Amino acid sequence: MTLIKSISGIRGTIGGKTGENLTPVDTVKFAAAYGTWLKANSEDKKLKVVVGRDARISGKMIQELTMNTLTGLGIDVVDLGLSTTPTVEVAVPLEKADGGIILTASHNPKQWNALKLLNSKGEFLDGKAGSKILQIAEEESFQFADVDALGKITIIEDYIEKHIDEVLKLKLVDRDKVASAKLKVAVDAVNSTGGIAIPALLKRMGVEVIELYCEPNGHFPHNPEPLKEHLGDICELVKKEKADFGIVVDPDVDRLAFIDENGEMFGEEYTLVTCADYVLSKTPGNTVSNLSSSRALRDVTEKHGGSYEASAVGEVNVVQLMKDNNAIIGGEGNGGIIYPEAHYGRDSLVGSALFLTYLAENGKKVSELRSEYPSYFMSKNKIELTPGLDVDGILKSVEKRHEKEEISTVDGVKIDFPENWVHLRKSNTEPIIRIYTEAKSQQEADELAQKMIREIQDIIT
Repeated sequence: MTLIKSISGIRGTIGGKTGENLTPVDTVKFAAAYGTWLKANSEDKKLKVVVGRDARISGKMIQELTMNTLTGLGIDVVDLGLSTTPTVEVAVPLEKADGGIILTASHNPKQWNALKLLNSKGEFLDGKAGSKILQIAEEESFQFADVDALGKITIIEDYIEKHIDEVLKLKLVDRDKVASAKLKVAVDAVNSTGGIAIPALLKRMGVEVIELYCEPNGHFPHNPEPLKEHLGDICELVKKEKADFGIVVDPDVDRLAFIDENGEMFGEEYTLVTCADYVLSKTPGNTVSNLSSSRALRDVTEKHGGSYEASAVGEVNVVQLMKDNNAIIGGEGNGGIIYPEAHYGRDSLVGSALFLTYLAENGKKVSELRSEYPSYFMSKNKIELTPGLDVDGILKSVEKRHEKEEISTVDGVKIDFPENWVHLRKSNTEPIIRIYTEAKSQQEADELAQKMIREIQDIIT
């Protein structure tokens, strides 16, 4: 069982010992630390925090603990109940709240849950704020409110509909055009809150929906990470029902994957690529993804005359670089679409609406659309190291060996070769180096990874 504390929040497995898992005590302590941090950074006003959760089994318990801790600090709470990560992000500024907490362990299995923390803009906290909250939690320096100053809880049950309203207001989302295309789409929402949000969005856009695992009961019917090996049922359903394509989301609805009309994976990396292609065709500009995302986004951006930049891994890093470079769309290769016209957060509702509009506009099949983009293949590996080895020194040696190539050290070491790339990142929690490669064939990507593993082994010995 595990408890992981980081600058972006706290996540762990339910049950077990305090301090080793996400127990009620740990939940209260971390919620209190966040509330205490908010109060320390406020101007002696009554604070408000938006709280929502995905459908996992432990969600109601964790949410009640979190909300009651906040009210115990004298903070008002807006309870969204079953929600999505992007819905909470949208709700924070709309409710003029001071922050938000999303209770979700994203793509992790059902025994996990987490508290993800937002600022007053509905964006994830930066490293400085996250570190301070961890310190407050460690010190347990909490000051709770007296009986006359307790916060109150306001329940708003229709925020997913409000979120859909915001998506449909976007200039590049054309509900009428999508409705006239008479599309049929299958949806796998892994029995979480995507089962509420995605079908509702599609129906409001005039799409015929075939629902699979859309009951938000938290009993995930397969591994909730939207990868090919987990999605056999939706692939078969798309073919059986002769659907135009399939949509797959993770439990908190910030990752988006498509299945083409033949029941084949569109490719998570190409979710962002396709949405960016559409957005850039209408509003030319710059893009950002992280260093471990596909080169295809750079190719599409340059095709439209824009400039592409890569950030360190992590949504908060992508968002900051997007702001710095005035990027009009960005995200992560795991199917996360960040479209600032909506908000600075990964949003599967926004991604789905943009993709549907693009598909309706060009009239092509999803497989035909995919074939228009450059094909890149990824390999993801890791090398386990002996504890105590100087990992930074190893990465420095790799950098020196390839100093004539295009190199980024923003996050580990990324080496851009003319035809492929490799990205090496050290783990902060275990003695390993993660190795990501991309090339124009799977064999080439795998071979590049193995070559890099041998090179690291040579440096060590």
